Amino acid sequence: MKKRILAMLLAGTLAVGLAACGGGEEAPAPSGSGGGETAGVAKEELKVGFVHIGDESDMGYTYNMVQGVKEMQANLGLSDDQIITKYNIPENDACADALNDLIDRECDIIFATSFGFGDYVTMAARENPDIQFCHATGTQAHTEDLPNLHNCFANIYEGRYLAGIAAGMKAKEIGNPKLGYVGAYPYAEVISGYTAFYLGAKSVYPEVTMDVIYTNTWNDASLESQTAQALIDRGCGVVSQHSDSTGPATTAEMNGAFQVGYNADMTEAAPGASLLSTRIDWGIYFTEAVQAVLDGKEIPKDWSQGYADGAVLLTPLNEAIAAEGTQEAIEAAEAGLKDGSLQVFAGPLHGVSYNPDGSEKDVLDLAEGEAFIESDVAGGKTSAPYFDYIVDGITVVSDQ
Repeated sequence: MKKRILAMLLAGTLAVGLAACGGGEEAPAPSGSGGGETAGVAKEELKVGFVHIGDESDMGYTYNMVQGVKEMQANLGLSDDQIITKYNIPENDACADALNDLIDRECDIIFATSFGFGDYVTMAARENPDIQFCHATGTQAHTEDLPNLHNCFANIYEGRYLAGIAAGMKAKEIGNPKLGYVGAYPYAEVISGYTAFYLGAKSVYPEVTMDVIYTNTWNDASLESQTAQALIDRGCGVVSQHSDSTGPATTAEMNGAFQVGYNADMTEAAPGASLLSTRIDWGIYFTEAVQAVLDGKEIPKDWSQGYADGAVLLTPLNEAIAAEGTQEAIEAAEAGLKDGSLQVFAGPLHGVSYNPDGSEKDVLDLAEGEAFIESDVAGGKTSAPYFDYIVDGITVVSDQ
């Protein structure tokens, strides 16, 4: 096993960062450093670390991540003791503690799975060049240019668009064009997702509009339920979410409304309300990245795949409550995504993006035939979403 550099958080602040300590040996070049192939890691010696913001009980984001871990473990034939997991880690200095523990336990590759872990992961990568660090939904790999720091995400907006078709078909059936959306934070990841959902609904029900309320947290079942209730009280007949729990699903069912989920099939929690969900198959990336460490191969600096690659999925449609013709409408759009004839963010489309202080940052004005394509932004350098425009027909009601 290669010797690790132990990173410690000095003074308990991000401003000070992680300082290296340990022996005086020069660290070997990391696998995936861009300097060519290395010897790799013997499979029986491999250790893989994960830092999760929640745990499987959320039945949403972390649950889906863990399914990807299990898929990777089965694909590569790893034993349970080769995978070390830190659950329920908040986006603060506790992340540094979790990363340090995984470093101490000599993990060869560490995955951090929440956006707010970014600064901690970057510092850990800088101080530990012989360990590979992969940050899901992150944005810093291409700016920091560390050979052992990688970002990963998928084109989940494509799945959101398809899920929006199910919502639009149901909204049309019940004669209520008002949709609601429980959003976590006003980040591009969330905005691009709910915009795609809205556009999918609008493609089958042009009259739809949508209200969005932010919770300013990724996972708070009670707050998500309250937010879904507020949207339903505003007249929304179908609600969706970029939040981690089944709270919006069960709230919709209690109110006779309908729901579209994220990360996991929520029909068991709300069989009379949940139409379907979209999710990322994280097992694809986890398998590729860990295999690269085994083989001494490079890990992409930014990894992103979409619906055509099988990285973005829909859970089975709840046929018992879905509007007639929903499956056929989804399949037609699926074909367009796969052959490239369907672009999610396509004109005519107008919207405005905003700075954190609320001032206007940019205006989007796409004519018929024009499209905003994520991979074209910044030269296709990053996997993280960029679309952050509030388009016509969507109203951000308030922060919860």
